[in-house]
Amino acid sequence: MTGPAFIDGEHAEAECLRARLDELTERVRQNEALFRGAHERNMRLLQAASLRELFDAVVVGLAAGHEVDAVTLLVRDLRHEVRQLLYAEDPRTEFLPGLLFVESLEGMAPQYNSLWQPWLGAFSGADHSLVFPGRADLGSCALLPLRRNGELIGCLNFGSRDAQRFTRSHAGDFLQPLADIAAVCLENAVNRSRLVRSGITDALTGLYNRRYLQHRLVDELARARRDGRPLACVMLDVDHFKGINDQWGHQAGDKVLAQIAHVIREQCRDSDIAIRYGGEEFAVLLPGAGAGRGELVAERIRAAVEANEFVLPGGHGVRLTVSAGVACALVARVDEELKPLGDRLIAEADVRVYRAKSEGRNRVCGVAE
Repeated sequence: MTGPAFIDGEHAEAECLRARLDELTERVRQNEALFRGAHERNMRLLQAASLRELFDAVVVGLAAGHEVDAVTLLVRDLRHEVRQLLYAEDPRTEFLPGLLFVESLEGMAPQYNSLWQPWLGAFSGADHSLVFPGRADLGSCALLPLRRNGELIGCLNFGSRDAQRFTRSHAGDFLQPLADIAAVCLENAVNRSRLVRSGITDALTGLYNRRYLQHRLVDELARARRDGRPLACVMLDVDHFKGINDQWGHQAGDKVLAQIAHVIREQCRDSDIAIRYGGEEFAVLLPGAGAGRGELVAERIRAAVEANEFVLPGGHGVRLTVSAGVACALVARVDEELKPLGDRLIAEADVRVYRAKSEGRNRVCGVAE
């Protein structure tokens, strides 16, 4: 058959094949673009040099990359360690709205109780309001568990106003590699931050060391100047501590200092900076706090130390007290040198410590005294 009908049929078949080829080419192009986009997003996670960079890449970058309406990252942070590490990287950092620190993940959503693979399904305000705070407008969501060595260390969550975007009929396999990469990156970033922090913390007490104070003090004064807020400093000295070392030995003294450091930390806010200044001396910087709050915190620490019985090796108990001095700085002039101001702040608080000791110890000497 070689007539017009045959030619028209071949032409139609060729057009159909050409359209099919164009469709496949476009699909390949789209898949390449999707693969390239996913690869770039994964590389941004892997290349994050700090906790803040990682959290930005997760909460902000993934929201844009996956074109979803909400992304949250829940990080299990039982002892507030990750928060402290993040704040230590940059004291001026502001926490991202989608970054949530929790002591336990199991109570955040019913799915977390046995979540080993990504869960996709309808958004429920009753079940997911803690995972997506303030987002009652969502229609569907995907919950990606972040696990390392069988332990749930966090959860990455996507939310969409489209009720059909994440459904149980959709395979969650494409999300599993992302969850695996995010889990590794989170673990690595925390470990890297711990390593950096090890050079600025006191090995015995776990508090920041004096070297860190010298750098952080200038940063906090600059922040105080920018925000027009005060900065309070509390200096503390353990009363009659030499007697512990003389009677029980330096090992006992070290154990007591570690316990005192714990008491001090317990009386501080997350944003306060507790420091082992040297020997039996401690310091606390209180960003945004005036003299009144500084004296309140100092008195709270003094009372907590006095109320505690500190355990010595062998189970013996001993009671101790601290003397405290408080100073406060408000940076008024743009051209004021910050390092001398910081040195003066520490010196003023230290002078008041010795005044408290000369007046009988176990007391707080404030700004007005």
